[in-house]
Amino acid sequence: MKLGYRFADESLLRLALTHRSAGHPNNERLEFLGDALVNLVVAEMLFDARPDASEGEMSRLRSQLVSEPALAERARELHLGDVLQLGSGELKSGGYRRDSILSDAFEALVAAIHRDGGFSACQAWLHKVFARPLAGVGPARKDPKTRLQEWLQGHGLPLPRYELVAETGEEHARQFDVACVLEQPPGRFEGQGGSRRAAEQMAAGVALERVGKHS
Repeated sequence: MKLGYRFADESLLRLALTHRSAGHPNNERLEFLGDALVNLVVAEMLFDARPDASEGEMSRLRSQLVSEPALAERARELHLGDVLQLGSGELKSGGYRRDSILSDAFEALVAAIHRDGGFSACQAWLHKVFARPLAGVGPARKDPKTRLQEWLQGHGLPLPRYELVAETGEEHARQFDVACVLEQPPGRFEGQGGSRRAAEQMAAGVALERVGKHS
């Protein structure tokens, strides 16, 4: 694991790397705190790095940087998957490769560093981790649901409707299947994700690609 931080209390590190499937105690509480810390520090980095960006642009850029896939990629760079403590079911199903588990572990690790070394240490570590992603982030791009809505409104068409098709998996590894239903042009487009929001975004992206090709 390429952490770049030395813990004074290594029990915090072990806790951050223990998924709920492995029992209690686990990293859920740290994940809650880490989510807030990542959002705060990345927002501050964007505020300083993009002085001409509007509030909406900064929000979209932050969404790119702290999305589940983006945080999972940060976790892979740190090789967190190699040291995660998972239950037998998650081990067999390859949970150490799943974006949702990796991103949660990354957030838990952030909180563990904060609890171990304080906010300044956590902030400095996040600045190092996000320096390259921040430098490489492209122009602020609206999410698929927003772009689909704007495309439909721009063509004077009804807004989409999102339907939950299925919710499967154990509590710690939920899978959501959502359909994006369009009245005009008529169509039903499905997406999947570890949360309903992620599934809706995927479904909207599929719909946008299809209607865009036929516009």
